[in-house]
Amino acid sequence: MPETNPDSIEKKSMQIIEDKIGQMECTEEQAKTIKRVIHATAQLDTGELLRFSDGALNEAQKLIKEGADIITDVNMLRAGVNNRKLSEFGGKVKCFISDDDIRAEAEATGLTRSIISMREAVKLDNKKIFAIGNAPTALFELIRLSREEDEEIDFIVGTPVGFVGAKESKDELMKTDIPHISLKGRRGGSAIAASIINSIIYMIEDKS
Repeated sequence: MPETNPDSIEKKSMQIIEDKIGQMECTEEQAKTIKRVIHATAQLDTGELLRFSDGALNEAQKLIKEGADIITDVNMLRAGVNNRKLSEFGGKVKCFISDDDIRAEAEATGLTRSIISMREAVKLDNKKIFAIGNAPTALFELIRLSREEDEEIDFIVGTPVGFVGAKESKDELMKTDIPHISLKGRRGGSAIAASIINSIIYMIEDKS
């Protein structure tokens, strides 16, 4: 018979995840993020693919406590972030991909809406954490804006998914000095990016 008790199901799931994390070399806070990513994907080896720049979790928490907005590449990711909790620190989750002016400029230039969205987002005055879970072109554009136009990119959660450009964009991010959390290889997606952002928000709550 399948397990039907929700508390028992969650307890068993977490025990499996914690057993896996116990075999990994990571800090206590990294383990919290890894746990949420594994839980979101049901793939135990996904945690081994996560990469954190030096001091990444501390920097991301600092930004959120300062009221940073979360800029997402797609609305699915926007919906996955705990906006209510984020708003307690003064931040908002924003996504420009469906805006009429973004669509119009993309059609006029022949560029992806993801690229145009990032160009629009970097103009915002507030501190920003970019969460890229779907579009490699968005991640490549943020890196280009940092390198070629001296745009200050506060933080990137970069986990685009796919066979074209996803791995390469993340590899390029890991070569930069931009504070980031990313994922090796072709895997990724909105659920992973959202779980990373939410883990950071919850870490702040745990400390308060």
